[in-house]
Amino acid sequence: MSEPRSRRAAITGMGVIAPNGAGTDTFWKATREGIGVLDRVTREGCEHLPLRVAGEVRDFDPSAVEERFLVQTDRFTHFAMAAADLALEDARLGRTVTDAAPFSVGVVTAAGSGGGEFGQRELQQLWGKGSRYVGPYQSIAWFYAASTGQISIRRGFKGPCSVVASDEAGGLDAIAHAARAVRRGTDVIVAGSTEAPLAPYSMVCQLGYDELSTESDPTRAYRPFTSAACGFVPAEGGAMLVVEDEGTARERGAQVWAVLAGHAATFTGASRWEESRHGLVHAVRGALDEAGCAPEEIDVVFADALGVPEADTAEALAIADVLGTRVPVTAPKTGIGRGYGAAPVLDAVAAVLAMEHGVIPPTPNVFDICHDLDLVTGRARTAELRTALVLSRGLMGSNSALVLQRRATGAS
Repeated sequence: MSEPRSRRAAITGMGVIAPNGAGTDTFWKATREGIGVLDRVTREGCEHLPLRVAGEVRDFDPSAVEERFLVQTDRFTHFAMAAADLALEDARLGRTVTDAAPFSVGVVTAAGSGGGEFGQRELQQLWGKGSRYVGPYQSIAWFYAASTGQISIRRGFKGPCSVVASDEAGGLDAIAHAARAVRRGTDVIVAGSTEAPLAPYSMVCQLGYDELSTESDPTRAYRPFTSAACGFVPAEGGAMLVVEDEGTARERGAQVWAVLAGHAATFTGASRWEESRHGLVHAVRGALDEAGCAPEEIDVVFADALGVPEADTAEALAIADVLGTRVPVTAPKTGIGRGYGAAPVLDAVAAVLAMEHGVIPPTPNVFDICHDLDLVTGRARTAELRTALVLSRGLMGSNSALVLQRRATGAS
């Protein structure tokens, strides 16, 4: 790495819009208790599709976002703007954050599905009524980079802005991109991922994934690491983080939730799940090397947990290859769904809160583990947690690993 190591990238704010609640407090309470919210899909136009179960954000109120931004953007960007607001509030960085130095704050997001609902609506207008009925925002609202652009425009952030396109693993890669920007000198980066893949057009596109679960029973639809594994359940929502230099954050009196200690990514090809074992191994070792962390220092692993037997086997073996079989593993996403690029960002938030509270959340709906894993199921487990590992893989072959470390108040 070429960036100076004297600057440590830290998470100082977290904002969540998830199927099990908005805000970190609500999200954590449901996650800690292992409350599952997977249910039958209720979105209009989806009733006849074979995808029966998903993690829907049911009570989202976008009114906190100004109307002029809402009409320009898709639901996934509504989630992103609302989550960014929550994260900035958590970091105690109000709307005046850019008054003195607008070029000191940037944005990086990741998205896999983009604005499918907005795009579908405009295409229906095109074919049903004609081109004059297509709005001017069709050209941008569907685009996976829309959230980065709209957050930066709405907030006046003129620092380095980017979008990561690396499959589901993009959520972790976006966080890592933010960490590197901060280490190189940027004051603040707002980073994360949100998804809204439950519109009819988006869902039809997903039906091409062999890994998608079409089970109709919400309690059976997503059971990774078991003999009953039948694929993953998609979800909408996500999270945004505020990433800044740890020393600067402490100087202004901000709470440092965790340090982004290490990250690495690899690529092993679409649906080559056996090969993902080696990709994950290299990613985990790379992240540990960057963090200066020994394998035995990892206190908990937040698993990718795809729910496909071959993929689950590869992940379990990869964890054992690097960390052995005694480290606790959890996959709270089985209670809310696997939200593509947003899934590992929600896992990162859960990992930070797990370290903060000394509790490993359980893996809902999962029993009878058929792999050599210490998977936390049933109830949460109390543990002293200082270092967490978050794993993510994409359906197209991306693998990513992120090491998070808890920092005590006043730590240098």
